[in-house]
Formats: sequence, C-alpha cells, structure tokens
Amino acid sequence: MGTLILSATAVLVVMGFSNQVLWLAAVALLYLYVRYGRTGGGSSTASSSGPPASGGPAPASYRAYRDRRDQQAKWERRYRRERPSETRRQARDKGVK
Repeated sequence: MGTLILSATAVLVVMGFSNQVLWLAAVALLYLYVRYGRTGGGSSTASSSGPPASGGPAPASYRAYRDRRDQQAKWERRYRRERPSETRRQARDKGVK
C-alpha cells in the first residue's frame, strides 16, 4: 500500500510541473497517507464499532476479548430472535450435512 501511495505521489509531482493543482493533490495524498494509512485508522475506537474480523490480531487483553465475545453473542441472539425462520433453516441445513 505504501509503495502504491508513494508511486502515485511521484507521478503527481512529475505531472505537476505544468499544473500546480497536481502538486496540491500530491501533498494531500501524502498527508492522508501519513494521517490514516500507516496507522490503519484515525482513532482506536473506530475498530470497535463493527464486528470483529475472524482470524484477526489477538486481543490486547482478556477484557477486550470478553467484551467482543459478549457483543458477538448479543448480535447472534438478536439475529435468532428477529429471524426465527432463517435460524430454523440454518439449523435444519446444518443437521443434514
């Protein structure tokens, strides 16, 4: 990813010799890469807003693991409560295999 950003910046700089707007685009691209690209996001709370990805990095603490596990269980209970027919179909399909 970093190589792609740096390559795009170099292209914008070379093309910018005839157009100053491209210089600004190169500076903006570098700023966004430094601000968001290397750290993976602007804040640490952004990663907790969505469901955890399977096979992701290990949790920082057991407390974080438990919180994510409990949140996932809550989402699964809500799904089963709101979609009983889909839950029954999945259980039936799982039993057949």
